[in-house]
Amino acid sequence: MVTGPLTEPESLAIYNFTLSHDFQLVLAYHTQGQEIYWQFQDFNPPNSQAIGEQFAKSSGYRLAKTPYNSSFAGYKDWFIQTYQKPGYTIEAGLGKNPLPISQFEEIYRDNLGILVLGAVLA
Repeated sequence: MVTGPLTEPESLAIYNFTLSHDFQLVLAYHTQGQEIYWQFQDFNPPNSQAIGEQFAKSSGYRLAKTPYNSSFAGYKDWFIQTYQKPGYTIEAGLGKNPLPISQFEEIYRDNLGILVLGAVLA
């Protein structure tokens, strides 16, 4: 069994998809915390905090620095480091994973503004 970056088919697919497009920002969705992580170590692309603040305002989620223990393995971290463009991990929902489907409407409502803003800004 091989483990490491880009050894899973879905990771490789997202990597290749990103390489073949000129994205201006990325959103990586996770579940747990109602927070938005916007930076990676000392990489702070132009406007990334300001965009994150807009996302936070539209969603009601808290804009937070990426915890050290959560760094180094995420798509948005790779994107920020590689492209020097904004990337965000959106931690949607609260509770025990997997989150119950009953949270879907609330999560959708909270995140609709992020998706629209992200599309406009990208």
